[in-house]
Amino acid sequence: MAMETFNDVLAFVHVAREGSFTKASAQLGVSPSALSHAVRGLETRLGVQLLTRTTRSIATTEAGERLFASVAPRFDDIDAEVAAVKDLRDKPVGSIRITSAEHAATTVLWPKLSKVMRDYPDIHVEIMVDYMLGDIVSQRFDAGVRMGDQIAKDMIAVRIGPDLRMAVVGTPRYFAKRTRPRSPQELTGHDCIRLRLATHGRILSWDFDKNGREIKCAVRGQWVFNNSSSICRATLAGYGLAYLPEDMVQEDIAAGRLVRVLEDWCSLYPGYHLYYPSRRQASGAMSVIVDALRYRV
Repeated sequence: MAMETFNDVLAFVHVAREGSFTKASAQLGVSPSALSHAVRGLETRLGVQLLTRTTRSIATTEAGERLFASVAPRFDDIDAEVAAVKDLRDKPVGSIRITSAEHAATTVLWPKLSKVMRDYPDIHVEIMVDYMLGDIVSQRFDAGVRMGDQIAKDMIAVRIGPDLRMAVVGTPRYFAKRTRPRSPQELTGHDCIRLRLATHGRILSWDFDKNGREIKCAVRGQWVFNNSSSICRATLAGYGLAYLPEDMVQEDIAAGRLVRVLEDWCSLYPGYHLYYPSRRQASGAMSVIVDALRYRV
């Protein structure tokens, strides 16, 4: 491949990924007009249109999508290998981007990583809190955090926390006016504060298991949030019941601020795992992160 074509393909990949000439130009350090010229030159040589341009947006054509899906991972591999070579210096260096749900970031990532990062000043950690459960490769994350049963088979998974149990809780003031549910089915008569997942826009069901009997409840209520801390805050304000990780509400239960119900219906879930692509060689910086987070009984 001629160097001119290589550079133009690289320009196309950045524009397609960002959906913007302006954003892509900022990453590459060139002007938007130069990127536009490069992509048009590539389209001319290939004889096909790769991008559909409007005044408001940029999208890949069918040919552009095929080219992007084929070559973008290869450029990512090159970046990863170059970073790995850099890490052959005396100390691990580099930036590690991790996507994680709020609870995992608060209870696992921060407590563990904050203890070791002072020893590695050349490692930069970026933690993005979301519930999207998206494709970490296409979103340019080095790793993600999920429950152990949610990880794709082509990923390397490392357990970073113990098994988890959920808890259904409400305030004493709420239960002063409502009967405490004795089974998941009785939740239909309660106001429940719910979590919406960004990935598909759906609201998370409340899952229960007792003696092998599994029940998924599509609960109802006045409030919906996209993070667990807001759900906890609304619950403490007496707006309804919440379905939250047990360790997140233990102190409030012990202090009497929250009352737990349906405890015998809340079973254990596989704990949090760090996962990353198996086809990539782990850099020195990534090895430090994995070792710091690894769960040890």
